[in-house]
Amino acid sequence: MLSDVLGLAPAESEIYGTLISVASATPAELAGSVGRDARQVERILGMLEGRGLATRSLRDTTRFVASPPAAALRALLVQRQNDLRLAELELDSLDEIYRAAAARRGVGDVIDVIHGAETIRERLGQIQLGAQKEIMNLVKAPVFSVGNMTDGAAIARGVRYRVILERAMLDEGAPSFDEIVQARAAGEEVRITETVPLKLFIVDREFAVVPLLGSADAAMAEALIVHASSLLDALIALFESEWGKATQFVTSAGALQNAPAIDDLDAQILSLSLTGLTDKAIAAQLHSSLRTVQRRIRHLMDVAKVQNRMQLGFHAARLGWLEAE
Repeated sequence: MLSDVLGLAPAESEIYGTLISVASATPAELAGSVGRDARQVERILGMLEGRGLATRSLRDTTRFVASPPAAALRALLVQRQNDLRLAELELDSLDEIYRAAAARRGVGDVIDVIHGAETIRERLGQIQLGAQKEIMNLVKAPVFSVGNMTDGAAIARGVRYRVILERAMLDEGAPSFDEIVQARAAGEEVRITETVPLKLFIVDREFAVVPLLGSADAAMAEALIVHASSLLDALIALFESEWGKATQFVTSAGALQNAPAIDDLDAQILSLSLTGLTDKAIAAQLHSSLRTVQRRIRHLMDVAKVQNRMQLGFHAARLGWLEAE
């Protein structure tokens, strides 16, 4: 943790953490505790001494004493905070230069091309890390995965994450219902539609990545990066249009509005049913039985006081059961 937050090397963090647990110690004693060479430990202690994290004992200069963590580490923390503030100022300056250059782009500079599935995955990962406001994602198979379905770290720092999945992907179990539940729990907004017109990844409404469907050879895969332009505006409008038409996906009864006598399983079955999945596919997604799914759908129709599934879907829409909280 110290090595991550305060910039200490792992060996420095280990030696300091051991030193603060004893009154004082020689390099040889510490070496025995951590399983390192005594000369290496002595060199590390010298580095800690230079950082103000360790001092030599007044009674015996061969022994080292740890500096109080509250005082010594706070100084390092303040320095790191100052470095981060300077980095943020530098980033803002670079961003202004980039935006000024972007405003002067010609037609040939609006679109960049990246090649290879691995390169595309790496670029998407970088994009997620750099997002500040919103990520908008149209998803269809095959997926250029960047790890998890969603970047929880981006959501944690306030990035809105909206995803539209093609229904066929649910039929194939990629992503699985469990993965969608995890993504929803992390804060992702998920909707399902019959078909997605193209793969699309828009970040902060400033640029978009459009993976192209082409050769099955991963090395031949390509993607377009679209910078600020009327084309990017059109892609944003396309996403918003698809978002408005897609079916909201809920994973708990708490997300339903004005829907009495419905538990989490009912809500999940209703949500999957309205996406067009068959009862058999719903049962597979929820690790349940076909009979349970059919019985629950009958219960939902009784609650809605309707006679068939078409009426159930109309009733759910009319009463706003699936409207987001």
